[in-house]
Amino acid sequence: MRQFLLPDLGEGLEEAEIVAWHVTEGDHVVSDQPLVSVETDKAVVEVPSPRSGRIAHLFGAKGDLVKVGAPLVEFAEGPEEDTGTVVGELDQGKRTLEKSAPRPGEPTQARPVQILPAVRALARKLDVDLNLVHASGPDGTITRADVERAAKSLTEAGPAEALRGMRRAMAQRMAAAHAEVVPASVTEEADIGDWTSGQDATIRLVRAIATACKAEPSLNTWYNAGAGERRVVKRIDIGIAVDTEGGLIVPVLRNVGERDARDLRAGLDRMRADAEARSIPPEELRGATITLSNFGMIGGRFANLIVVPPQVAIVGAGRIGQRVMAHQSQPAVRRALPLSLTFDHRVVTGGEAARFLVALKLDLEQPS
Repeated sequence: MRQFLLPDLGEGLEEAEIVAWHVTEGDHVVSDQPLVSVETDKAVVEVPSPRSGRIAHLFGAKGDLVKVGAPLVEFAEGPEEDTGTVVGELDQGKRTLEKSAPRPGEPTQARPVQILPAVRALARKLDVDLNLVHASGPDGTITRADVERAAKSLTEAGPAEALRGMRRAMAQRMAAAHAEVVPASVTEEADIGDWTSGQDATIRLVRAIATACKAEPSLNTWYNAGAGERRVVKRIDIGIAVDTEGGLIVPVLRNVGERDARDLRAGLDRMRADAEARSIPPEELRGATITLSNFGMIGGRFANLIVVPPQVAIVGAGRIGQRVMAHQSQPAVRRALPLSLTFDHRVVTGGEAARFLVALKLDLEQPS
């Protein structure tokens, strides 16, 4: 018997959710034949067989979460080595798995509370998790009233839903970013009253970010906190935040500084279609050097955004609206585009961020 372990499908995620099995126990498969579809890294990915052979056992059912490095399939015969990867063989010296980090929101130790046996029995009867109950009794005692109050709140709130797929990945990444990054934000408004008719706001933003990155390259940077090293990246690959029904996806628009507007629009349309269809390749979700969140398409003016390492900056674009602004030394009602820039203050100085934002604003204020 030979077991095939769930490989690391990218970005250091610790687990994947089984979406569908493509084989059953007893089937004979050939190398590279799809075994199972799993959801991880905000995409549904097919995991191919690392070898040919007969399937003896499948580990897990649809909807189950499988840890990276845990058994996925057991083969009945054959001495072939399991490479443990989707895209090729791993260096045998690099197969040691990293220790899993605590899950976001997971308590690190028991709370020092006192609970009478009758209160504990009531909690079991009402299906109340005592870790979620606020203790109002003397010396931190949880009372019957506390449990009943929690039960009522849970009833009004509806059933608990485990985070799965994209939402689970988002929760893990946001918690990790919040724990590591030292964020700071600056804001501005660009006067776009001179834009010609039919301007593509998103593509204007993408091209303006490219211009700003060339003016202040320190924001188009990756930072390795463990090594205390930054790497200024010459090519500008912008992650575009896409809001979907299943959660947030951030595909990457590549080499934006060297592409024209038509090519960028075609690439963006293709990425959005793939994201909404949940068919975007995992490699198109990796390697962004800076991110754009065009949340103004939905609503809001300014935002304190989340920088996801190893990036050091994210640009936010708010809702375009009419504002009274100084124009040609006179007050006038003009179309304004709110801009937010959040940056990792461990790596980026306030001056660098301000210069980036000025370059972004000036580019956007050009008629075309």
